[in-house]
Amino acid sequence: MKFGPVPTEIAEGAILAHSQPLASGKLPKGHRLTAADLVSLKAEGISSVIACRLDPDDLTENEAAERLATAVKPAGLGCSPAATGRVNFYAACNGLFLADKALVDAFNGVDPAITLACLSDRRDVRAGDLVATIKIIPLAVAGASVAAATEILKQGTAFAVKPYLAHQVHLVATQLVTLKTSVMEKTARVLEARLGASGSSLVSERRVDHRAEDVGEAIRAALDDARAVSDYPPVIIVFGASAVADAEDVIPSAIRLAGGVVEQVGLAVDPGNLLVLGHVGEVPVIGAPGCARSPKENGFDWVLNRILAGHPPDRAEMTGWGVGGLLMEIPSRPLPRLAATADADPAAFGLVVLAAGRASRMGEGGRHKLLAEFDGEPLVRRTVRQAVEARVGPVTVVTGHRSVEVAEALAGLRAHIEENPDFASGMASSLKAGLAAVEAKGLSGMMVLLADMPNVSSADIATLAEAYRKAGGKAIVRAVSEGQRGNPVILPAATFEALKALEGDIGARPVIETAGLAVIDVEIGPAARLDVDTPEAILAAGGILKG
Repeated sequence: MKFGPVPTEIAEGAILAHSQPLASGKLPKGHRLTAADLVSLKAEGISSVIACRLDPDDLTENEAAERLATAVKPAGLGCSPAATGRVNFYAACNGLFLADKALVDAFNGVDPAITLACLSDRRDVRAGDLVATIKIIPLAVAGASVAAATEILKQGTAFAVKPYLAHQVHLVATQLVTLKTSVMEKTARVLEARLGASGSSLVSERRVDHRAEDVGEAIRAALDDARAVSDYPPVIIVFGASAVADAEDVIPSAIRLAGGVVEQVGLAVDPGNLLVLGHVGEVPVIGAPGCARSPKENGFDWVLNRILAGHPPDRAEMTGWGVGGLLMEIPSRPLPRLAATADADPAAFGLVVLAAGRASRMGEGGRHKLLAEFDGEPLVRRTVRQAVEARVGPVTVVTGHRSVEVAEALAGLRAHIEENPDFASGMASSLKAGLAAVEAKGLSGMMVLLADMPNVSSADIATLAEAYRKAGGKAIVRAVSEGQRGNPVILPAATFEALKALEGDIGARPVIETAGLAVIDVEIGPAARLDVDTPEAILAAGGILKG
């Protein structure tokens, strides 16, 4: 491939490296120039373009990405069509993500133009989650490099999703006078929620005194129950009323009394240090740490998920979990299991209306733009009402500046109000406040609407939602006007971590541009770009200044 300036008269067949504006319309980056394009370029006095010219063996970025994607073994995976040199891979089922680091490293070592990024090995994933992406960096790449990378993928399974299998789970819980019954009941509920992703069921529960003999007897009784329910493999989970303090403590001793073997006491994962793992015959027995009474991720999840996927960990693996095992210090945590294990629609999303800004362009001490009236209705109410009436998802309104008055203007609408105390720091804090509300509902997408856009209708919102649904919740959907980007925008779960990293007075645009996801532009007309930031703009749009 040859890259650089190309005289227009010999540029037919070259691929544009940058978009080229023309009076008759823009030629996009990646466009292969035709004879007609050269006529247009010459007519506007453009004597050269920055482009790449392919050698006979070269493949375009999308051809290369597609060829590599077909070499990936489709174990528990689905993938997107190639776009801008990228193919994304998604989990086709709930399960355990497996990655072969050596194979992925070898693939990435073939040519810097060819890259593969994926989740870390043995990550818990849900159907529809983004798990890996192949990206071709330049506009074209040597066919020999693609062939070499393809051969590496054929050597094994670079990455896959091992589906969770349904298990019958038996719970043994020990009792002390200091442990409330309500805590034990909550423990069972949280455990059942954890099992939902695999289709497993809690089939028995026994509550016994906190004595090794009693627990051992309960384990043996659970084994008898398991033999009577032979359709699914069994797992026994023991929750102790008191934490394990020694390898001879109640739970490890009980496993031995039941005829079992204790493999591990203690775990290099925090929270989750005080876990016990053993087995009686082929049946795994987990002594759960106290933190497993919470739905938040902890070392118990790491052990349980591997067992449910048919990959029970051994001692050698568990002793290697220290790097990355300090979970409490991770700034952005996964969704609590109680939400994440629900049967979620991957295209479901929440709507977030940003209404927290200071309206600084209205002038010092000026009227609040969101209280201006359009057809006798406050602007913020008009925007939120359209969101509610679209009936495509729950609506959250993020308020800040003059939040009491804004909330009063929304009285009676079916929308949740989330006040952002940090609104003065800029839009990023309001985006994150809205995202937290969306995640709390267990939703995997977020539509962002600006409260100062008077002409975005419920029909426009429904049109965007339909495009997002057709994309399976895996693409960014953006409103445009005559091809120019605007708002609202729908962001899938794959963008959430990047949104959480935003700071200051910045919106979602940098996330959209760097996410590596397909962007679907939906034409909704001038409404996509009309916002009213000044008194003059409000009046020009037909509003009346109030408040």
